[in-house]
Amino acid sequence: MTHLPTAPRAATRLTARAANRRSFLVCVGLAVAILGFGVLALGTGSISVAPLDVVRTLLGNGSRITNFAVLDLRLPRVLIALAVGAALGMSGAVFQSLSRNPLGSPDIIGFNYGATTGGLLVILLFGGGTLAVSGGALAGGLVTAIAVYVLAWQRGVRGSRLVLVGIGISAILQAINFYLIVNAQIADVARATVWLTGSLNNLGWTQFWPLVIALVVLIPLLLAGARRLDMLEMGDDAAAALGVRVERSRVYLLIVGTAACAIATAAAGPIAFVSLTAPQLAKRLTRAAGASILPAAWMGALLVLVADFAAQRVAGASTLPVGVATAALGGAYLGWLLWRRR
Repeated sequence: MTHLPTAPRAATRLTARAANRRSFLVCVGLAVAILGFGVLALGTGSISVAPLDVVRTLLGNGSRITNFAVLDLRLPRVLIALAVGAALGMSGAVFQSLSRNPLGSPDIIGFNYGATTGGLLVILLFGGGTLAVSGGALAGGLVTAIAVYVLAWQRGVRGSRLVLVGIGISAILQAINFYLIVNAQIADVARATVWLTGSLNNLGWTQFWPLVIALVVLIPLLLAGARRLDMLEMGDDAAAALGVRVERSRVYLLIVGTAACAIATAAAGPIAFVSLTAPQLAKRLTRAAGASILPAAWMGALLVLVADFAAQRVAGASTLPVGVATAALGGAYLGWLLWRRR
């Protein structure tokens, strides 16, 4: 019995291997960039530390001054920036793939605003601490995700409908947030305003460890759904033909993607546009089909680290919140993206 040539199948395998190799190289390149920029950020400030001294300090051979400057003051902020950026990048990759729309990121379709509303309610109405604000942000994000999913349901959930419903929900949530701020006490408003802008100021090891523990639990859940996410991106019919339970998988990915966004928002406030730009930039580098969750995570981490470094130095003696820098960069990218789609 003769077999038909398998050249098309072999060519597909070679293409997939080349894409995986390119994605791996992009991740390595982004990791190297993060290490280099991280050393620069750890050594720059009122107490200047040379790059080699930064490395020695990280390896446990620093002096008392470098230990204080690098390990106590700057390292927690750098690590939180990386963790928050990675969470936002992964969340954006999930939602852009689910909606099959480059504008389908959490800060566009309302999930970010839902987490913000949950955190604001805890701050302004209950005066809660960091842990309570984190819980409120997570609950707000998940409730918003459920509301958007239910309202977007029409014999299934289509990407365009999900985006449109999410934009409407985000407008309502913004109005609620403004109402809460206008009717709050001045002291609470000052605290809420800093958190609303998205800031890494005054964050330390106390905020870092809960964030890392949450990500250690969440990242395997995100990666476990990556294969189903890639199939859903081909369309519901194709995914169902490949054995994917479409709506159950979509709900699962909606929950874990929202959780990633809410965790980042709980830690540092709503940092704008990272979840929009990081997956798109990662895709342009990898040129791979699918969600590219890990490249988006590395790209998000690098974007937040660079934006925070710039925000600390642009305003001179005062320190801008990192959300201001990401909003400026992300707004320019969004304008370019809309112009290109047009």
